[in-house]
Amino acid sequence: MEDVRIDYSKYRLEAAKQCLETAKHNFEYDDINSSLNRSYYAIFNAIRAVTILDSFDSKKHRGVISYFNYSYIRTKIFPSDTSQLIEAAF
Repeated sequence: MEDVRIDYSKYRLEAAKQCLETAKHNFEYDDINSSLNRSYYAIFNAIRAVTILDSFDSKKHRGVISYFNYSYIRTKIFPSDTSQLIEAAF
C-alpha cells in the first residue's frame, strides 16, 4: 500500500511542477490571472502530494488545506509562514 501512496505522491508532485511551469509561462506573457490560478494549483497539488503519504485525500480544497495545516504546520514540520502563503493563494 505504501508503494501506491508514493506513486500518487510522485504523480501529484509532477502535476504541481507542470502547473508551476505553466504559471511562469503565463506570467511571462502578462496573463496574470491565469498565472495566479496555475500558481495556486501548483501549491494545491504539492500539498496533496504530501498528504497522500498519510493516506489522506479530499476533493474539497478547504479539507486538504485544513488537514495540511493541522498535520504539518501545527506540528512545525513546515514553517508557519507556509500557511499564510497557502491562504493568500487560496
